[in-house]
Amino acid sequence: MPAIEIGRICVKLVGREAGRKCVIVDFIDDNFVLITGPKDISGVKRRRVNIKHIEPLDKTIDIPRGASDEEVKKAIEDAGLVDFMKEIVKPKLSIV
Repeated sequence: MPAIEIGRICVKLVGREAGRKCVIVDFIDDNFVLITGPKDISGVKRRRVNIKHIEPLDKTIDIPRGASDEEVKKAIEDAGLVDFMKEIVKPKLSIV
């Protein structure tokens, strides 16, 4: 099971959105990925983040690489994870 993959649900560890859940949408390079909440579900807007600033969870959704926010929202709704995505968790800081 790859930890960092398209569709993997993660928790942001740092920044103003710390503790909010997001979905990996695309890979940028070895250190950065593109994530989205989408903003109207979890409060995380589409942005590039360092993979050290997110913690992967055990849940995934089925989306294509580079999926739009609407596609991600529909996949979350189809998987029944809307309430799960809205929950805010206290992140475990493990950044060195």
